[in-house]
Order: sequence, then structure tokens, then C-alpha cells
Amino acid sequence: MVRARPLPVRSAVRLRRPVDIWHKPALSAVAALAIPDLTLWALGRLDLLLYTSAGAMCALYAHGLPYAARARTLAWVVLGMVASLGIALTAASLITSTALLVVCASLVAAVHKVVCEATRIGPPGNIILTFIAASAFFVPQHLGQVPLHIALALGAGVLAWLVCMAPALIRPQGPERIVVARALEAAAGLLRTEAEADGGQPAGVPHARHATAAAVNAAWHTLFLVPVRTPARAAARAGLERLLVRAEAALGDTGPAIEASAEAEPRDARFAKAEPRHTQFAEAEPRETRTTGPEPRDTRSAGPEPHHTRPAEADRHYTRPAASKAEADRLGGWARELRSGRPLPEVVLSAAQAEELAGVAAEEPGARRPGSPRPGPRRSGPRRPAPGHPRGVRAVLVRLAPGSPLLPIGARVAAGCVLAGWASMAVGVGHPYWAVVTAASIYQANTTLSWQRALQRTLGNLLGLLLYTALLPLMHLGPLAMIALALACQLGAEAGITRNYWLGSVCVTPMALLLTEFGSPVPATTLIADRWIDTVVGAAVGLACCVLVTNRRAADRIEVALGRVAAAEAVAFGLLATGPATGADEARDIGWARDRLAGCLVELREAVEVAAGEWWQRPLPEERIAHAEQRGHRALAGLVRRLSAPALAA
Repeated sequence: MVRARPLPVRSAVRLRRPVDIWHKPALSAVAALAIPDLTLWALGRLDLLLYTSAGAMCALYAHGLPYAARARTLAWVVLGMVASLGIALTAASLITSTALLVVCASLVAAVHKVVCEATRIGPPGNIILTFIAASAFFVPQHLGQVPLHIALALGAGVLAWLVCMAPALIRPQGPERIVVARALEAAAGLLRTEAEADGGQPAGVPHARHATAAAVNAAWHTLFLVPVRTPARAAARAGLERLLVRAEAALGDTGPAIEASAEAEPRDARFAKAEPRHTQFAEAEPRETRTTGPEPRDTRSAGPEPHHTRPAEADRHYTRPAASKAEADRLGGWARELRSGRPLPEVVLSAAQAEELAGVAAEEPGARRPGSPRPGPRRSGPRRPAPGHPRGVRAVLVRLAPGSPLLPIGARVAAGCVLAGWASMAVGVGHPYWAVVTAASIYQANTTLSWQRALQRTLGNLLGLLLYTALLPLMHLGPLAMIALALACQLGAEAGITRNYWLGSVCVTPMALLLTEFGSPVPATTLIADRWIDTVVGAAVGLACCVLVTNRRAADRIEVALGRVAAAEAVAFGLLATGPATGADEARDIGWARDRLAGCLVELREAVEVAAGEWWQRPLPEERIAHAEQRGHRALAGLVRRLSAPALAA
């Protein structure tokens, strides 16, 4: 049995809060574009601006990664951009059939989409690569010119790499500090939400718990990418890990985990206004009861305890909200310190939390072992996450294996782009690659998101054409004015696109038209008309292909995710049944189980959201999903409590 789901409209145009680091890719791209643009202007060769822009646009990628990982990722992005440009320019010089060029551009667009999804490169994803490559397929070209143009793109890509790596000289731990601050903020939000519940189950608690698990999981994986080359770097990473362990304690329920953290935390003048610790926890359950007695109830699915609850439990019902709010304020303060660039705050962990970090450190070659006189040489590479997860190229190949849910998305992109390009040719538009890019840009993880992107793209391009018309008088002032307008549009696009795609498209459209003007000037009326027709044709044809080519594997992905969650739950409950951890090795195993379970829960929620957005899909196993998430979060809370309770040090 299948059912059709309605496609939303209001949520597609609603503005969101901007991403906290939107200015970093924006300023990097402006700097990477400005230097070659001004150089070409001084040389009188603005006709080469498309090729330098190809490399400079790589500055938009990898700003969420630590600098060591960013260096590797940006190098791959630059090589991918240059390779795509080389294929496009070679095809443009050898193929005269426009229809065949549309097919080639569409296939390259499909490869971009699938590879970017498999590598999880993050924003801006495949759209920049596809925009540059699709444009290059239709640029008049001689085979002898290709090496020079590729060299220009490569040189600009190297410049973009340097621009993106330059902040490492000022704030070498900036990216990892930001991701840990996000985890602290998410944990603080969870604690406040649960404190407001006061023993109940408001609608926001499951969402806040999932957001916290995802933020903490992302932060751990980011820290795993941070190498250690000096004692100072090792100390900085260790300090961030301590903060992250405290943030993660929020997932262990606001009872034992928060009490354990508060008992380990000394009184600090910064929190002098908070209720004294001995008052907050005077009536709390004794430590021995918390660690050896019955496991605390799951607040995700149950209401308040009945009146016949044990006295300690009843008293804790009234003391937990105050403790949670105090801990939330403490985590929020630490997050602000991380973002401001101040020295890392001093964080006191429980004995078991310290054992967890010791277990992670013990896994590294050269770490000090019990009884050894001194530690060996410390490994300079990143730490290894939980075993059993493929990494690097192997992980990408696993995501692209036969049966992957990414393959139907690739088929959608290829078919939709080809048909959109041919439809554009049929109506006589002189820039069919715009229709190809429009079709490629609207394909998201499911039909609902693709519909929203098509609506956003159409609205943004229409408003962008109006903006371009308003800017025409300024463009007539000369090439230098056009360069300034293009850079301003690039900055505006990055400022708006994180709030909503349509808002960013308002600035992207005139910037794309300006790039066309630099290469081969076209009358403004023709350019505007072609762009509007291509937008409508590309969005309509692309969306039609998205609706017709349904992703039936989306539901299969849920079954796979449920199986992984069940396996991770079994490991977690097995560790919880063995009794308290007594050393670094046991704490490391629990930490690995926690990482694996948190990652599986995040993947399950992503799979559910993707499948729920398909307009024509068989009913989802909602009861099994709810049960799996409930058990998974209960097990995750138990693991976090096991790594937080002070009694574990006994």
C-alpha cells in the first residue's frame, strides 16, 4: 500500500536564523575572487574570468573542518573542480552538437551530485561544481587553449586554498572550538527544555535530545580529525574533549549525570548567583542508590512519577530543574568563551569521565601504560573513532555500492538535466546550460525537499532578475564597477543563502549574469529573458522527473538503519549489564559503544526524514521507529551515566 503526501509551500519560503559561521566562506570567496579578478582587469583579460572563478569558488568549501582536514579536503575539491573543468572544455572543443553537450553536462552534474552526497562534503555541495562545469561545456573553445585555461583554474584554486588556510595562523583551533561550542549550546538547550518539562514530556524534548546527540556526535568526529604534533596542541584538544564530555552528560538524563557533574564541579565565582550546590542536591538520591539501584525512568515516554514514589525520587523531582538550569547556564557560558577566542575554561570531570578520556588516550600508540616509566612518543595523527566504521575512500565506496539510495538520486539528476536542457533548446533559448544547472540544483534528498528547492529557485531567480535590471546603470560604469558588483553579490549570496535558499538566489542570479557578461556580452533584454525561461523550464522539467523517478530505496534505508540501531543497542545493553567500569580500557569500550549508538540514531532519524519526504511511498514502520529510538536513547543515556557517575572510580 502506498500513499501520496502533500507538498508544503509556507515552510519553503520561511526565513531561518543564519548559520553562525556564514561570514567565513563569504569573506574567503570574496578574497579568492577579488585577487584574480583585479589582476585580469589590470591585464585587460577579463574574458578569462570564468576560468579563474572556477578555482576561486573552491574557497566556499570545508569551513567546518579542522585545518589539517580542511587542507586535505580543499585539495580534493580543487582537483575535482579542475578535472570537471578540463572535461567540459575538452568536450566543448571537440563536440559541435549542442544536444550532445547537454547530455555530457547532465552526466557530469549527476556525478557531482552523487559524489558530493557520498563524501558528505557539506555546503555548498554539488551546485558550484555543476554551475562552473555546465557553463564551460558551452564556451567556444579550441583544444590548444585548454591547458592554459586549466592552469588558470588550478592557480586560482591554489590561491583559494591559501585563503582558506590563512586563519590557522591566528586561531589554529577555531573550527574545533566552534563545533564544541555548538554541542555545548545544544546540550544547554536540552537541559532547559527538560527543566521546563518538570517531569512531563513536552513536544520539544525528543527534538532537543536528537539535536544534542547529533551535535555531540559531530563534535566527536571533528575532534577525531585533529592531529597532535606538539604538547600545546595535545593540551588544547584535551581541553575541548573535557568540555565535550560535560556537554554529553546532558544525554544521560538530567538526574544522575547532572548531579555527578555538579558534584565534581567546584564552586566558582562566575556562578555565585546560582543556588548553592549543597542546597540543590541536599535531598538528592544517595550516590550508591543512583549507580546500583534501578535505572532511572525514561522521561521520553512516561509522565511524572505517581505520588507513591520513593521519598528520594519525589525530592529529586523538585531539585532536578534547578540543577539542570544551573548546568545549562554553565554550558552556555563555556560556549561563549569558546566562540570569543578566550583561553579554554577549566572543567572538572567526574572520575569516570576522566577514565573515559584516559581510555581514548590509551588507544593511541605511544600512550603511557600502567607500570611504564614514561610515555612513548605521542602519535601525530588524529585519534581513531569507534572501530567498525569505514573511513576515507572506503567509506565513500560503501555509500556508492549497488543498492545505495544515492543511485536513484543520480538517475533523477541525469534524466532531469538532459530533458531540461533539451526543452530549453526546443524553445529557442541560447543558454541551455542554465536549465541544466537549475534542474541539478533542485534535486535534494527527497521529493518534498526538491519541491521546496524548485519553488525557492524560481522565486529567487525572479527577484534576482529584478535586481539585475536595477543594477544595469551601475554596470555601464565600466569593468571595475562590474567586478565590485560581482563581489558584492557573492557576499550577499552567502549572507542570505543560510537563511533561505531563495534569499541567496536573489544575489546569485545577477552574479551569474555578470560572469556571462565578462565572457561574451549579450543584450540585457535577451539575457534576462533567456534566464527566466531557463529557470522555469529547468525547475518544471526537473521537478517532473523527481516526481516520476521515485526513490523507493528510501524506505529500505530505514530497515538498514533499524538493524544497525538494534545491533548497537545490544552492545550497549550488554556493557550496561556487566557492572561498573573499573579502568581506562572499560571506559574506552563504553565510549566506543556510545559513539556507535549515537551515530546509528542520527542515521536512523536522517533516513526517516528522507523517506517521509517522498510523496509516493509505502507507509513507514512508525511504531518500530519510535520503539527503536526510545530504546536507543535509553541505552545512550545509560552509557553516558556510566561515564559520568562518580561511583565508577571506586
